[in-house]
Amino acid sequence: MIDFKDQVVLITGGSRGIGAEAARLFAELGADVAISYLNSKPSADAIRAEIEKLGRRCRILMADMAERADCEALVEKTVEEFGRIDVLVNNAGIWTEAAIEDMSDEILDRTIDVNIKGCFYTTSAVVPYMKKQKSGNIILISSTAGQRGEAGHSHYAASKGALISLTKSLAAELAPFNIRVNCVAPGWVDTDMSHDALRGHDGRKYLSLIPLGRAARPSELACPIVFLASQWASFITGEILNVNGGAVLVG
Repeated sequence: MIDFKDQVVLITGGSRGIGAEAARLFAELGADVAISYLNSKPSADAIRAEIEKLGRRCRILMADMAERADCEALVEKTVEEFGRIDVLVNNAGIWTEAAIEDMSDEILDRTIDVNIKGCFYTTSAVVPYMKKQKSGNIILISSTAGQRGEAGHSHYAASKGALISLTKSLAAELAPFNIRVNCVAPGWVDTDMSHDALRGHDGRKYLSLIPLGRAARPSELACPIVFLASQWASFITGEILNVNGGAVLVG
């Protein structure tokens, strides 16, 4: 049985979708949880209520992942509340559409700032605490777009490809300190971020490219995230775990 009793998990973007499902599952398995949100406080409040009903503690914190100060405060306030952080799930991200010739600096910069810099900021803030504990797990959320590219979303794909390289680099850098770093790379997941696209004009085409014939449920991403953070994955680091229904088959 996977057990996170007495462990503390920090999940960025934990108020909805994959992050919310991961928060619930970690709590069900015994963890206390902190989650960040930006615009979805009612959703964050609802997740906190669910976790507290399970008898676990939960703190919700507003943070803009593009701002270093917000990311550092997120880590510091979690440690103040719970005394430690055992697992960091870098889940927060944005997905927008822009043809390369129409892509504004604003769109490009925001994608890079949230999707890449946010992971750097939270990770750099949490690593000193994990080194002091002599243990830790860091999970990054990439995408199939980071492996095969995605037309009309080159900025997003580039940001998610960067997280794959970041995972491998940090795994080697932090292994001597008993800190494991892994990555989950989803394909299409039926969340608020992708709901309209999946039910829009091209939705049937997207789903036809998935051998299992459907998009993932958020819970089907939460389980791999929790697995990689668990004792069952104690000899796994630097891994990119593809969870995409067979849509992208890579080694």
